[in-house]
Amino acid sequence: MRRYLSATGSWGLVLILGACSPSKTVAPPSPKPAPTPAGSPGVTMLPAQVDTASEAAIRTLVGRLDLTLYKENIRGLTKFGDRRQGTDRNRAAVDWIEAQLKSYGCTNTERIHYEYNPAPPVRADSATRAAALARIAAGQAQGGGRMRGIRTRTGVNTDSLRQPDPAIRAIDAQPTTPGPREEVYCTKVGTTHPEEMYIVGAHMDGHGWNEAANDDGSGTALVMQLARVFSMPGVTTERSIRFVLWNNEETGLNGARAYVAQRDSLQGREYPKGSGKYPEPRWLGMIQHDMMLFDHGMPLPDSTIPKEQRPEADVNVEFQSNSKKAMESQALAWVFHAANEKFATDYPAAVGPHMTNTDSGPFQDLVASISLRENERGREIGAGWDPQWHQPTDVFATYSDKDFRLGLNAAQTTLAAVGMLTGVRMKP
Repeated sequence: MRRYLSATGSWGLVLILGACSPSKTVAPPSPKPAPTPAGSPGVTMLPAQVDTASEAAIRTLVGRLDLTLYKENIRGLTKFGDRRQGTDRNRAAVDWIEAQLKSYGCTNTERIHYEYNPAPPVRADSATRAAALARIAAGQAQGGGRMRGIRTRTGVNTDSLRQPDPAIRAIDAQPTTPGPREEVYCTKVGTTHPEEMYIVGAHMDGHGWNEAANDDGSGTALVMQLARVFSMPGVTTERSIRFVLWNNEETGLNGARAYVAQRDSLQGREYPKGSGKYPEPRWLGMIQHDMMLFDHGMPLPDSTIPKEQRPEADVNVEFQSNSKKAMESQALAWVFHAANEKFATDYPAAVGPHMTNTDSGPFQDLVASISLRENERGREIGAGWDPQWHQPTDVFATYSDKDFRLGLNAAQTTLAAVGMLTGVRMKP
């Protein structure tokens, strides 16, 4: 890592990144990129400080994030129930998300198409079950780290009768079926470096006989609101930003995996040649948002959870310490921490090394990757800190404005950080 002096005179940091490994998926016909000179690495610039023009633009854009609009997006998503993959309600939600993105001015929407045909479930052998039980007994959390303090039971609700609202039961009644799947994205094209981009994502599917308001309506609405603000007239960025709403996260990150398989090998290729258009700009970083609302603290001794958002709630920014891009991912996480300190209004950010079980996972060995959450996924959510997780209570009415404001602060954090990283400006 070394410092650079930009054309604007501001200092930043340079991270040297290796090239991404090509996907085994056969890509559509496209011109091959110009050969890279031996030993010439990719470079991602992470600013140590933001210049005056960008800071002014970021402050204005953060001010355009609105709690009421954020809540309206979440409420709009809950009209489709849990949006479980492989159902008509999921497909209708994808259509609705695309229509909303277009209404915001992010009109160059596209879709990833893939097949999801899961193999029949296989019961784990005795050795696998024993290893899982030993991990739990030792207090080891998924993604690394240790569980501490009071824990409560977690799991996925599969009983429709545990949902007391008959209207929600009716919306969620259609079962999933294998077959074709789709997920939508749109792109803010950079003015100076359209061939480079940051991916900002969240998953739109859920399950558990609920409205999937928090998991992950809260993250989906966040990404949609960022697309709205960055697509406003007069807003420009030097580098591109792609806003992606993943499908099939709950079945094993299948939508994100399909994106990587189809798009990895297309990175940085100009197509048609000489057009200045890059269907898949080179990835500079992947930022995921998954469960943004609920940080009420550790379970109490009677296994209940405090009813109010705790004053010391924070936005958890996680990277995976044993990934191939751990150093780059950690540096990206600290940029988000700095952006939160400077631009978020209510809740601080906390950086942690155990990112796991979300759509940034398929990217973590290819590019700097982080996830933003309400709590640490393995150590805290996995220990029962969020009693709505995959339960019938994950409905819009469960959450208060204090909860929604935590999600809005995560949106402020990401908007500011991505604005810094992409060189956002506002035309007079």
